Amino acid sequence: MRNAILAITFALTLVTGSPDAAQNKPRKPDVGPGRVAWFDITTTNLAQSREFYGKLFDWTFTALQGTDLAVEIVSSGTAIGTLRRAEGKISPFNGVVYVQVTDIQASCKKATDLGGTVVPGFPFDLSDGAGAIGLVADPAGHPVGMYSRTPLAPKTPSPPK
Repeated sequence: MRNAILAITFALTLVTGSPDAAQNKPRKPDVGPGRVAWFDITTTNLAQSREFYGKLFDWTFTALQGTDLAVEIVSSGTAIGTLRRAEGKISPFNGVVYVQVTDIQASCKKATDLGGTVVPGFPFDLSDGAGAIGLVADPAGHPVGMYSRTPLAPKTPSPPK
């Protein structure tokens, strides 16, 4: 599970990019709560997967600044996900779907109330200010990402004692 968390965290870092690069990127589309907003596909052969998915779905791919380990997936002019090279063998945890939610913190709490677990380090704000993401494991252990177009609420300082 630790490798899955590291791989997912790496993919999310690639998606969010640097703050300077993000200012030139358009905001992700509002697909509506409960709908898939983003996804990651992991591969052992980036070139072969680009060819396969490009021909299968007419996707194009945009290089991500600062890495040759991943590309952004573009469909009809809209960025919809990331294709990234695996670090080692692909596991069932190498590929995450992000479902849009209205409130990331409330959704993470609901997931835990329903028997899931929030992956350590989540939720967090995207570096481009375009929202926040959370990652939970369902009761069977399968990871599911959540994306909110709204950043996390600022933490209010505790009153002095």
